[in-house]
Amino acid sequence: MNLSKNLVLFDCDGTLIDSQHAIISAMAEAWRREGLEEPDSHRVRRVVGLSLVEAVARLLPEGDQDQHIRLSEHYKDAFAIERRAGLHGEPVFPGIREVLEALEREGVPMGVATGKSMRGLAAVLERHDLGRFFVTLQTADFGPGKPDPDMIFRALSEAGGEPAGTVMVGDTVYDIEMARRAGAGAIGVSWGYHEPEELLAAGAHQVVDTAGALLLAILDLL
Repeated sequence: MNLSKNLVLFDCDGTLIDSQHAIISAMAEAWRREGLEEPDSHRVRRVVGLSLVEAVARLLPEGDQDQHIRLSEHYKDAFAIERRAGLHGEPVFPGIREVLEALEREGVPMGVATGKSMRGLAAVLERHDLGRFFVTLQTADFGPGKPDPDMIFRALSEAGGEPAGTVMVGDTVYDIEMARRAGAGAIGVSWGYHEPEELLAAGAHQVVDTAGALLLAILDLL
C-alpha cells in the first residue's frame, strides 16, 4: 500500500492538545464582558469543535446574532490575552508527538481540521513545534464548520487524495459526523470532550484510549 496517497486529518482541541482550561476560562470572560452569568463548564466542553459563533449560539440560544458575534470577539480577545500572559499551557496530549513522528516516517501526509481560527491554530502549532508535520491546515475561517464535510474536501483539494483514503481523528461527534459525511474513515479518541459511546454512535470505526492504540488504528484504516 502506498501510504503517501492517503491523508490523516487531526482535530486540534481535545485531540492533539489539552486546551479545555483555556477555552472554559476565555468563554467565562466573554460572558462576563457581556454582563452575563458564566456558562457551565460542562456545556462549554460539549460545544468544543464547532465554529466559534456556532458554539456561542448553542451556549446562548436566547441571544441574537449580533450578541453571538460580540461574544465570539470577546472570547478571541480574552483567549489571546490569557495566552500571551502564559495563564494556560495547552499541553500536547501524551504520546501524540510520537504518533505524528511515526506517521511522518511512514510518509503519510497529515493535516489539521479544527474549529479554531487560523490565528489560534497557528499559535498552537508554533508553540509546540508541530507545524512541520502538516501539509494542510483547515479551519472554519474559510467555509462551513463541523460537522459540514467542507473542511475535509478542502484538505483533499490541497493535499491530494480521495475521501476513501482519508482518516479523520477527533474527540467529538462533530469530527466523526464530518468524516462520515465526507466518506472518510473516522477514529475517535477517549481523552477529549465527548464520551466513547457517543463517538461510536456517530459512526466512528473505532475509539482508542491511548496514543499507541491510535497509531495502530490509523494504519489499520489506511
